Amino acid sequence: MKKIFSVLGLVASLMLALTTLRFPVAAQQLERHRTNNAARNGWIEASDFPEKDEFNQSYHLSAGARVEVLGINGAVTVETATGNTAEVNIIRTARNRDDLDYRKITVEQTATSLIIRSERDRERLMGRSPNVRQSVRLRLPRQVDLNVSGINGSATVGKIDGPVQLSGINGNVVVEQLRGYSDIRGVNGSVSVAISQLGDRGIYVGGVNGRVDVLLLEDLNADLELTGINGRMEPEIANLSVFGRMDGQNFHAKIGSGGSPIKVNGINGHVKLARAGSRG
Repeated sequence: MKKIFSVLGLVASLMLALTTLRFPVAAQQLERHRTNNAARNGWIEASDFPEKDEFNQSYHLSAGARVEVLGINGAVTVETATGNTAEVNIIRTARNRDDLDYRKITVEQTATSLIIRSERDRERLMGRSPNVRQSVRLRLPRQVDLNVSGINGSATVGKIDGPVQLSGINGNVVVEQLRGYSDIRGVNGSVSVAISQLGDRGIYVGGVNGRVDVLLLEDLNADLELTGINGRMEPEIANLSVFGRMDGQNFHAKIGSGGSPIKVNGINGHVKLARAGSRG
């Protein structure tokens, strides 16, 4: 009887050892399978792509020049500085070297403009689907007319004095300081804008699928109009005079003595109006 139990114990030990050995192998195979699937479907992060090319160039810009960034498949970052020089840094990454022949970015300069644009090369693909990630980083004079559109990634803009237009952004948007007219619309992500001054045309934020923070850097006089808000409204300004009743989706008020408009419309998320420093 003792021999039978000894044999059974030995068999159980062997089974346990085989199971212990087998499961890590299966886990490794499963992880390898997931990684291969991710590679085939383009889910690998750009930083994991082994092939890369980089472009660096400086350009002279006249005051108030138009700067456009269009159709980028990745993040766009705009820093600002004094002077009249624009610095352009573009990085593209891909799984293989052949893919870098596609999705190139052109930079065009005229006397009054600088345009950074992703090429459309559908007619050249011939059934190919190269996954090329792009990253654009600019250092611009503060007095420019900025337009960033069609971005599959986040958009971050520093302190800027001229007009700002941001549209079709599939990622979060942050603008550190606005002083002129601004139009931000069509954003699939959160929006945070800080305002130091308002021009006559004010600021518009609309069509956002995410939270919106409007932060005031200075004491401003403005007319505030929030409409079509599918989320909580959080007005945290002391010198705010509300017109009529504030319902669940609409809010009309005056900041200070009133003035240029701040319009926020069609937001699928919470909207916060506060002094800078109370972000979040």
